Amino acid sequence: MKLLRIGASGEERPALRTDDGRVLDLSPVTADIDGAFFASGGVDAARAALAAGLLPEVSAGGLRIGPPVARPGKVVCIGLNYRDHAAETGAPIPERPVVFMKDPGTVVGPHDEVLIPRGSVKTDWEVELAVVIGRRARYLSGPEAAPAVIAGYAVSHDVSEREFQLEYSGQWDLGKSCETFNPLGPWLVTADEVPDPQALDMRLHVNGVRRQNGTTRDMIFPVHHLVAYLSQYMVLQPGDVINTGTPAGVALGLPNTPFLRPGDTVELAIEGLGSQRQTLVQA
Repeated sequence: MKLLRIGASGEERPALRTDDGRVLDLSPVTADIDGAFFASGGVDAARAALAAGLLPEVSAGGLRIGPPVARPGKVVCIGLNYRDHAAETGAPIPERPVVFMKDPGTVVGPHDEVLIPRGSVKTDWEVELAVVIGRRARYLSGPEAAPAVIAGYAVSHDVSEREFQLEYSGQWDLGKSCETFNPLGPWLVTADEVPDPQALDMRLHVNGVRRQNGTTRDMIFPVHHLVAYLSQYMVLQPGDVINTGTPAGVALGLPNTPFLRPGDTVELAIEGLGSQRQTLVQA
């Protein structure tokens, strides 16, 4: 299934997109797609309601698509998780996952404007596979236990301000947590429709020029390893989001490539998970 949220910011309502492109109202099942929805077996309930024909069709034409998960409890990010990206930035291949946190308030819709922070000169792009947690995960026994706690997957844009990130602090938070810096969606594709998260092609264009052309096959630490690993150090809760890293092609690693400026457009997509498009504006 493809779960999404439609409507103005702060007024989104839950919906389901069928294989033939229709949008169905998920309100008979849940008030929203959030941690409580996942924790209460909402995905199975939505599937049952769909099969029973209980979800009315809605006219979604012209409606904004919001982030598919409301108010994530946390956004956990993995840095330098592709060999080619580590190489282009001059960083060594990490022996363990590089983990940092991103303000959950950065999560916006897939086509919302992205704000270039005041004082920014190095706002950068990063297409990433997002994992959405569906069940509480604590001290998982290993990667083989990870699939049972994953609700699904989505396209994520881990926008980054490199000067803030790398030059202003010993931590990365300043360059990762600026407002609007995590477009997510357009929908959450449930895990049963993504049999192999390590076999997804991903791409990103800036102003029509392809900058990133990667595949999740090239992850240093695969998705299931990451989920199990993180569960050893923090409790993953339903609705949490994990950004799993980006392939090569970011402005930071491309000589003579300009960073993002007001008026630029970024388009990104992951195979089977949909696409995003944002326009950059000045904060």
